[in-house]
Amino acid sequence: MNRLNLITLGTKDIVKSHNFFKELGFDTSIRGTESNPAIIFFKNNGTRIALYPLEELAKDVNEKHPPDISNGFSGITLAYNAKSMEDVDEILNKAELAGATIQKQPEKAGWGGYGGYFTDLDGYYWEVAYGEDWEFDDTDMLIIEDQ
Repeated sequence: MNRLNLITLGTKDIVKSHNFFKELGFDTSIRGTESNPAIIFFKNNGTRIALYPLEELAKDVNEKHPPDISNGFSGITLAYNAKSMEDVDEILNKAELAGATIQKQPEKAGWGGYGGYFTDLDGYYWEVAYGEDWEFDDTDMLIIEDQ
């Protein structure tokens, strides 16, 4: 786990945030529609950035007991995109042995992939996820295509 693939920013108004970042010059790829995006990926170099509705991000971390968005949850998650389900399990096990708190045991995700979450020693949320259709470039960064 020697890379950071994705930083997800939970946003209160995904359309407004998307317009803001477009004005700054970011090239983006929308999943959903322009007026009702499910998630927005930035096509930037290096570590990728994504916008995702804040409440949905909290539910993604733990649907039964989401982090409190009004007190403590920053709305930022860091993601490691694994190349297999076994890799997800291995990374989450290593994180727990190193002192992390597992927030969501690995499971099949609503978007079709597999993953879980942990918080590191300082309380930052990390997603470890795998998608069978994912492709990586020469530097092991996730390739995000337009849809």
